[in-house]
Amino acid sequence: MKHLKHPTRILFFTGKGGVGKTTMACATAVQLADQGKRVLLVSTDPASNLHDVLATQIGNSPTPITNVPGLSAMNIDPAESARAYRERMIGPYRGVLPEAAVASMEEQLSGSCTLEIAAFDEFSRLLGDEASTTDFDHVIFDTAPTGHTLRLLTLPSAWSGFMETNTTGTSCLGPLAGLQDQQKIYQQSVAMLSDEKSTTLVLVTRPDASALKEAARTSRDLRQLGVDNQQLIVNGLFVATDKSDPLALTMETRFARVLNDMPDELADLPRSDVPLTAGNVLGIELLRMIGSDEAAITSTTEESQAVDSTLPGLESLLADLEAPGHGVILSMGKGGVGKTTVAASVAVALADRGHEVHLSTTDPAAHVMATLAAESMPHLTVSRIDPVQETADYTAEVMQTAGAGLDDAGRALLEEDLRSPCTEEIAVFRAFAQAVAEGTDRFVVLDTAPTGHTILLLDSALAYHREVSRQSMEMSESVQNLLPRLRDPEFTRVLIVTLPEATPVHEATQLQTDLRRAEIEPFAWVVNQSLTPLAVTDPVLKQRRAGEWPFITEIRDVQSQRSAVIPMLTEPPVGIDLLREMTSLQVSESGTNSN
Repeated sequence: MKHLKHPTRILFFTGKGGVGKTTMACATAVQLADQGKRVLLVSTDPASNLHDVLATQIGNSPTPITNVPGLSAMNIDPAESARAYRERMIGPYRGVLPEAAVASMEEQLSGSCTLEIAAFDEFSRLLGDEASTTDFDHVIFDTAPTGHTLRLLTLPSAWSGFMETNTTGTSCLGPLAGLQDQQKIYQQSVAMLSDEKSTTLVLVTRPDASALKEAARTSRDLRQLGVDNQQLIVNGLFVATDKSDPLALTMETRFARVLNDMPDELADLPRSDVPLTAGNVLGIELLRMIGSDEAAITSTTEESQAVDSTLPGLESLLADLEAPGHGVILSMGKGGVGKTTVAASVAVALADRGHEVHLSTTDPAAHVMATLAAESMPHLTVSRIDPVQETADYTAEVMQTAGAGLDDAGRALLEEDLRSPCTEEIAVFRAFAQAVAEGTDRFVVLDTAPTGHTILLLDSALAYHREVSRQSMEMSESVQNLLPRLRDPEFTRVLIVTLPEATPVHEATQLQTDLRRAEIEPFAWVVNQSLTPLAVTDPVLKQRRAGEWPFITEIRDVQSQRSAVIPMLTEPPVGIDLLREMTSLQVSESGTNSN
């Protein structure tokens, strides 16, 4: 891989969910450590899976990795960072201020904004304060999926700008108070990101049109932030070994076509191609081989099971989803598993049955319109929760309500507070609650953001009331009823979408646990892009198919009473006709899909 030839001290790995960012970041970390370098690998993903790939339990401080001298890894855990941040702010006042005052501070630091700020604070410390990582030659960031990453990378500028213009030193969003004395570190973070001698951004993509398009957008946006030293990894390239396998030949042709049409923003970047592996890349030895042809054919799984033609398809869930006549359907799961596709396919199927359906998304990197190919159909409306627009609407409303009775100085102070990046989080949450409320007289199908962001969003349900109270606004009916609606199985149906692979299934299992802790019972699991129902003869595809079976049986027999399997398609399901086919695919006795 080219970025290993002259590596900078800081390496960022980013890209669309599911493209293999963590695998590439881990492989780079292991291979640099094998060269004798001291390496710190950091995940900023709220749903980090470093422990799966490195086969080691990772904490929120540098954890040495067994069998790789010189390598340590850590997760920036938003919850733990928030706890430490709160204690740093409140601790000095315990026993000094009255108990009621300390309780008030704890209340102000209990919201979702504190999670975001605390994670940002920890991220900036590692990036901008070289003294905190002086024991390491290289610091590698395995970042969250693209939307969250862009927000995180934008924050140093946003926070710096906010604090430069905050002349009073006060904020009605209490969590910000602790950032005032760390502006120097944030300024150093911005400088570090744009210094090409110090920082390399590695864009990771699959040979897939939507992933390449998102990588191009990320490249463009980050150049605008001054991050110019960029490289590209195309992960999962496939060349058919068995030319008589129709699926293998189709994949090879499609990948070559997509790369030939690569966006201009990416075409000139230094590029490394990584072959598709036969099995999951878990464990140190496989990471050492990433980037070589050897990794493509190495697998510990033997082809064993016969095709099971009894696997239910997505169409098997439609009758139960349709039965209430209205309500909310949430499509959830790890980034890159196909949540958008499943949400769009279910929405099209319900609209075909004559129901009024509103399809929307909370994903900052929304792909709903691209999945529908901008096509329209009767009974289906499509929208997205746009953070910019929602923030503008929310700000205007606060100024008209909470700001109405203030004098000029008070209104100026309120406007200053509303420029805080925290305002966006509140505004997006409020729009999510409004979208859920629409399910009282129609179907609302929501394509949610990747797992970590979604969990933070749901965690906000209780904290939001406190944030709204601080803004002196009335709590809307949609927010008051949000949690009861999400917990009502007759109103809300959660589809957990996964791939038949280790990390997506483990993350989906954790998501299900989190949902149940919030008293939300998932309706069904959907296994997407499965080779199991298909008859394949190419050796790499056969080994990948064999590796799916333990995960499919775990889902079917342990995780859920309802499940569906969607076969891997030869072309991405873009456009209403192809989305319609996804709910009519049948698995034949020969193991090929048809409709």
